[in-house]
Amino acid sequence: MPATHDANNRSFFETLARDIGSRIPESKITHTVNPAHDDEDVFVVDSKSVPEVTREIKKHFPYLLDVAGVDYPERDRRFDVVYHYMNPDTKRRLRVKAPVAEGESVASVTNIYRSANWFEREAFDLFGINFSGHPNLRRILCHEDFVGSPMRKDYPADGNQELRTPLAHSFEKDRARMMAEEEDHLSDRVWINIGPAHPATHGTLRLMAVLSGETIEKMDIEIGYLHRCFEKMCETHNYNQIIPYTDRLNYCSAPMNNHAWCRTVEKMLGIQVPAKAQTMRVILDEFSRIIDHFVCICTNAVDLGALTNFWLGFQAREKVYDLFEKLCGARLTVSLARVGGMGFDFPDGWIAQAKETLKVIEQAHAEVDTLLTKNRIFVKRMVGAGAISKENAIDWGFTGPCLRATGVPLDMRQYNPYYGYDQLEFDIPIGDRGDSYDRYMVRMEEIRQSVRILKQCLNNVPSGPIDVDDPRITLPAKQNVYGNIEGLMNQFMLVINGVQPPAGEIYSGYEAANGELGFYVVSDGSGKPYRVKCRPPCFAIFQAFSEMMEGQMLADAIAALGSINVIAGELDR
Repeated sequence: MPATHDANNRSFFETLARDIGSRIPESKITHTVNPAHDDEDVFVVDSKSVPEVTREIKKHFPYLLDVAGVDYPERDRRFDVVYHYMNPDTKRRLRVKAPVAEGESVASVTNIYRSANWFEREAFDLFGINFSGHPNLRRILCHEDFVGSPMRKDYPADGNQELRTPLAHSFEKDRARMMAEEEDHLSDRVWINIGPAHPATHGTLRLMAVLSGETIEKMDIEIGYLHRCFEKMCETHNYNQIIPYTDRLNYCSAPMNNHAWCRTVEKMLGIQVPAKAQTMRVILDEFSRIIDHFVCICTNAVDLGALTNFWLGFQAREKVYDLFEKLCGARLTVSLARVGGMGFDFPDGWIAQAKETLKVIEQAHAEVDTLLTKNRIFVKRMVGAGAISKENAIDWGFTGPCLRATGVPLDMRQYNPYYGYDQLEFDIPIGDRGDSYDRYMVRMEEIRQSVRILKQCLNNVPSGPIDVDDPRITLPAKQNVYGNIEGLMNQFMLVINGVQPPAGEIYSGYEAANGELGFYVVSDGSGKPYRVKCRPPCFAIFQAFSEMMEGQMLADAIAALGSINVIAGELDR
């Protein structure tokens, strides 16, 4: 995992910082590097220069992946606004930080990167940071009656606040706001509130559609119905205790969240898990990707009235749950990984059972393929629904299958391979229309490719340990705990103090089922993180949904919503 800072990268970032400094002297730009990691270059700029600096950065970085806030209450400029950029062609990443004082505004960059929209609203909601010029700066995860900024350090972790305003009030309030934004020309249109108590929104989303006939002229989205302030809870627990919380992000593929979190902490520690642990994580990830895609495909079909596919996909999914249960005792939220390795080794017979499960998956996949792929009703409902161009998808921050459906072959497993993915043979499927049918086809092919990966891995599981040999990171064997004082003390110290990464900050991205699941972690050197920011893939994708649906039929919204696979635990955290 540790890497020498590449000379070409260093030269590029030094030149870029120098150019920005000469063109925008008021930016007061400084450039720092992390000698151990080639993707941790940081620019610190004056907050007043953010728009000008952002325009320069976009010339080299087409993706703005995330915008986050960090609270330092002891500083005069209390907050850092943190931007994460990526260029998949050059494989470079950049972090830009702008310190902001209490009550000071930083200019919105939504007119430069549309992906900034919801992320800026999130920082406003959770930290109270004001983004001047934002087109719709209002709360997004907390409810409208919420008082205060829950991610500030002086807000108590148990400070829950109940929503007392009836939801019908929200409907009327949103309608009045939208009509004012459009100068009342929508007043004679039909207004339909879809969700949260609607089968297609699964109890966690609300869409307000403005219709002319059955055509959507405008749509507004409300989220936050499943917000649990995951990031706040991370600040009150040690690094391993956070693993069960990650299960509850995308609960349709929990092991991938475990591994993404652990890999981020391991990057901070500068360690690489043993070869067997890497292969175990790949195997569990690819099984998770398969069942996550089955959930997306089969529930999408249910929303369109095709129930049989649900039973086929979930029968295969239950077989994968049997594997999880045999490995760790849990099925849905599994907490399989540990910082530095794995919590459980494969028991006897597990690999043979996994190979049999692949046969069930292939059979279920073939049956769903037969029922759906050329089904005239399904094709007509899906083709053209929620289409988006590759340029717009990039600007909105799409990653994963929804991006690949537009024709962009970006996949972290090949773009920035980890855990030996570069030694495995598999293809990255892409579409060309970026519509719901292409998203379906990409996921169907990714299931085939995951099966292909699994067959390679299950036949070549390395021997050896599943944890790093370091008492500061891994619990000792029980015979050592009970048999000698050193083992007892190592157990005691690790349980009491937790893993303690060095002070600093790290971002790590992971190819989860919906796209890049990223964690930005700030460590103060203690056993608990100072700040955790989760970059959930479907958060960036769902913010484009309003634009995707304008001019489409109301029925298209149901087809498209299922195809982008919004998982509320991941979306709201």
